[in-house]
Amino acid sequence: MTVLHLKRVSRTHGTGENLVHALVDAELTIQAGELVAIMGPSGSGKSTLLNLAGGLDAPTAGEVLVEGTVLASLNKKQLAGMRRRSVGYVFQDYNLVPSLTAAENAALPLELDGMSAGKARKMALAALEEVGLDVKQADRFPDEISGGQAQRVAIARALIGERRLVLADEPTGALDSHTGEEVLKLLRRRVDAGAAGLLVTHDARHAGWADRVVFLRDGRIVDSSAPLAGADSLLEGAGS
Repeated sequence: MTVLHLKRVSRTHGTGENLVHALVDAELTIQAGELVAIMGPSGSGKSTLLNLAGGLDAPTAGEVLVEGTVLASLNKKQLAGMRRRSVGYVFQDYNLVPSLTAAENAALPLELDGMSAGKARKMALAALEEVGLDVKQADRFPDEISGGQAQRVAIARALIGERRLVLADEPTGALDSHTGEEVLKLLRRRVDAGAAGLLVTHDARHAGWADRVVFLRDGRIVDSSAPLAGADSLLEGAGS
């Protein structure tokens, strides 16, 4: 089943001499059970592609479909609901709400969607357990836990409920290598369970967890099937 489909998607910013082509005619399809890594130098369009895939930004041209629904056909309320129920985001800087505990952060999407606080907390605790966070950490605030623990909370929030599309933007960038590997294992496990995943990374070793790699340069997809053994050389050819 196709979960994400980008059909000739472009995104520009500015006008005239200040016009910037952030993404150009991007074609990308991701199936359920598939993890796709996005690689490319800084400014190549990786984060733009991720934001368009999750409906955080709208394309200048082309269409973005999530589970067959064209995102541009949804009004703001419908789009927000789709993001809460179907799309999970894992950010490099966690994006946790500092005034909420780990459990409250994980439960937030469910409560925003109308679920009772008690039921949402029960599901949040189960999600935190799934990502390996000790139950003792559930009622601590973000500034009371480590970076690795905070990222686990962010992943629990992204995976809670029936999330079919998981988007991760450099989720291991602020973590040590061991914790980073654990984070990737969690993402891989959820994808293997039937979700579709899109992972932005600069590290070919991390891209090794993906089923395939898409390379971006100057807003264009330049390769979508290169073996990982050639990833470093291709990125060097793209510049920095």
